[in-house]
Amino acid sequence: MVVPVFRASVASFHPLFDSLCTRLSTNSSLPKNSRLLPFASSELNPVQSRPELSFCVGTHLIPHPNKVERGGEDAFFVSCYNGGVIAVADGVSGWAEQNVDPSLFSRELMANASYFVEDVEVNYDPQILMRKAHAATSSVGSATVIVAMLERNGILKVASVGDCGLRIIRKGQITFSSSPQEHYFDCPYQLSSEAVGQTYLDAMVTTVELIEGDTIVMGSDGLFDNVFDHEVVSMTTRFIDVSEAAKALANLACSHSTDSNFDSPYTMEARAKGFDVPMWKKILGMKLKGGKLDDITVIVSQVVNSHDVSIS
Repeated sequence: MVVPVFRASVASFHPLFDSLCTRLSTNSSLPKNSRLLPFASSELNPVQSRPELSFCVGTHLIPHPNKVERGGEDAFFVSCYNGGVIAVADGVSGWAEQNVDPSLFSRELMANASYFVEDVEVNYDPQILMRKAHAATSSVGSATVIVAMLERNGILKVASVGDCGLRIIRKGQITFSSSPQEHYFDCPYQLSSEAVGQTYLDAMVTTVELIEGDTIVMGSDGLFDNVFDHEVVSMTTRFIDVSEAAKALANLACSHSTDSNFDSPYTMEARAKGFDVPMWKKILGMKLKGGKLDDITVIVSQVVNSHDVSIS
């Protein structure tokens, strides 16, 4: 059984959590629509393992402004199994055009991942965990997803499908950055209820050796579409407390997402892919700018000596 590791890392209106939290926003092979708002929940979640290394985790979620009542469409869970497990799923919002609640798939996917995390067949392999969770999900919809599992010896195993992201920060430098997968701009790879979607076999799989003091930042694309890597490093080094760091990053992403003059990572990529303002605006020196409104989920995990961690 997965041991609950946080008090209330999810907004009170959210029905799903038990060592698990849920929210997100994505699409089966549908382009994503997104937006965002200042509302959130944050928590310090020590994730303990017996010897060696483990995670101390802080989380923060800000739903899209138009999705506050439903808690957004992002979902996540945190488990203290072994050295710790963290995961984020982002429900594809395009399903709403077919009168399907995009949050249902992502929430069920994360609930199933939480259920299977200690399964013998999973054998602490995030790709297999993804396979079993996806196979057990019956809701209609799709989601991008990323799962990271820390072994007690400091080996971090990561599997991701789509554009949820992960950064590893060591001594003020990003030492690892996950790469998004997409069919075309704003249409990421995604696990789906439809046969046309991707599977666990399409996941990008990475193994990284961590040391005490490393920081892992995981989030939905609502974070990385609005916050540059140098800002991620700045925020995580500014705050010692992982819960405060997660909250600060989410708030920064939220602020950028509503700033029409901010030249965001999202609009920079859009211009690079050929999307821009009409020619007459270009002649006037204008260009496509602004943040991207979306659900924002942030998980900040610090690698600590397991003996120094206590569940509170």
